[in-house]
Amino acid sequence: MKRNLMLAVLAGAFSLGVLISPVSASDDPGSMARGGKLYDKWFKLIGAETPKATHKAWPASNTKKKGNVTWRCKSCHGWDGMGKDGAYAKGSYKTGIKGVNGMWGAPTAKIIAVMKDDTHGLAGKMDAQDYQDLALFVSKGMLDMKKVVNYKTKAPLSGNAGRGQGYFNTICAGCHRKDGSRPKDMDKTLGKQTGNPWEVMHKIQNGHPGEPMPALRAINGFEQIAMDLLAHLRTLPKKR
Repeated sequence: MKRNLMLAVLAGAFSLGVLISPVSASDDPGSMARGGKLYDKWFKLIGAETPKATHKAWPASNTKKKGNVTWRCKSCHGWDGMGKDGAYAKGSYKTGIKGVNGMWGAPTAKIIAVMKDDTHGLAGKMDAQDYQDLALFVSKGMLDMKKVVNYKTKAPLSGNAGRGQGYFNTICAGCHRKDGSRPKDMDKTLGKQTGNPWEVMHKIQNGHPGEPMPALRAINGFEQIAMDLLAHLRTLPKKR
């Protein structure tokens, strides 16, 4: 299994079934994965000062969140990129803000201009490569989560837990342990985190900011691998 996964990585092939926009050979998967981590928590990834004030565009109707979390792209637009029309249509991140799905397939220059506008306030916060990586992720690197996750049950649409166990024990267990209880500073076990499958799928695809977590994006068929992993994670203990 290890050999087959490594061969897939070296091949650098993409399975485009649920990516929201066609990916060309010139689109670096490393850049996209880095963009996914910037979308998650850009200030942590680039070592910028953590924002203290609540973002000025954060709606007053949401009093559950404040401070640096309101500066994360995912907090307004959702892990699924659908904003008010996706998983964040309800819950503690409900904001009424539209998603980035309107920018799926858009030129990166157009997306970068939006990042730097007065509403988003990211002008001068990152360097040119950061903007490019984040824009490439938004344009071509996101998954259509409605094709991989059941929004009602939070289960993967076609995940195989048996295969997922093999992937997990080969790729993930070295850091997370076979029961998904590590690292210690992880606030929830991996089994518990499946309550937010969109985040789990995002991080399987792109990795976690500031951590040496592998991004599986470049593996041929990574979407199915991610669904299989999610199916397995749902079988793990929810308590340490």
